[in-house]
Amino acid sequence: MRIESSVTAISWIPSEAIQGMPKIPFELGIGHYDEPPPEHIAEGDLEHLRKADRFREANDLRAWIEVEEGKIVDHGQEGAAYVGSTTFKLGLKDLVFQGVAFETLRPEPEVSEGEVRFLQTVGGRAGFPAPRRVTGRPFMRVSSATAWTTLALTIRADGSSEHELVGASPFPRHFVYDREGNLAQKAGTVDFKTWYREAHGEHTPWGDEDSAPFVAQAESALERELSAILMQGDAKLPRRKLAPDDRLVEQGDPGDELYLVIDGVLAAVVDGEEIAQVGPGAILGEGAIVGEGTRGATLRACTAAHVAVIDPSMVDREAMETLAAGRRRDE
Repeated sequence: MRIESSVTAISWIPSEAIQGMPKIPFELGIGHYDEPPPEHIAEGDLEHLRKADRFREANDLRAWIEVEEGKIVDHGQEGAAYVGSTTFKLGLKDLVFQGVAFETLRPEPEVSEGEVRFLQTVGGRAGFPAPRRVTGRPFMRVSSATAWTTLALTIRADGSSEHELVGASPFPRHFVYDREGNLAQKAGTVDFKTWYREAHGEHTPWGDEDSAPFVAQAESALERELSAILMQGDAKLPRRKLAPDDRLVEQGDPGDELYLVIDGVLAAVVDGEEIAQVGPGAILGEGAIVGEGTRGATLRACTAAHVAVIDPSMVDREAMETLAAGRRRDE
């Protein structure tokens, strides 16, 4: 019996993610941030998204095992690497720089009696020059920094499988899709400054380093819909920055604001016990609005985080009640 599975990562540039001088072309409309990738991908979608300049890289890991009488007798690994292009608008003309793909890294699978674990690293860099000072020799780089993801896929003889985002560049944002093509996880943080200065040469999987991402579960479809509306609206949402271990709200305190996590991972803590972690795209604080007006949990930053503050009048009450009900089910 042949058992197949897959995992896919899409790397894209979210709005407001670029800092310093490099963001000027984006602010002027010469460069562009990427639209969030879809919540579901099907066969052929990666190539369509690549041609539409919707992502920077995509890592598509596919593998299989053969099982006879409960034992694994053979296995194989497939999949593909996609590196996108970058389009700059100069007047009436578009200037397109094709990304530079690096060698796909596929170490030998780890085989045990009941499972096989596959690994795949995909990445590259933008094709346009980016002169900058960097950390370590040669202290100056002309080519762009390197972006990548390292995926793991474990397939078991009982037919089950699981995936992991085991390594990723600090920038851009990385979305992870399960075997059904559904958005399942995302890298919780984006660190443009570190990436721009350090992601080159030996400080990549093609040298001798990878970096473990802080992974968060994907937000609900309703949160995704609401966050897209809020971020594209005319109102300028106030921002708050949190350092690791900072509290956004305290359990039991009165509350009349909603929050949208733009970057970072927050933990929900009830009576001193961590019950959940949430990442970018999550909308928080609705329980106090539709309930008795007090916070039901402490929200603590697990990483550096940015959140937008939302006036509850901007969100339909029925939507807030749906979010609150879903949160209670999860707990």
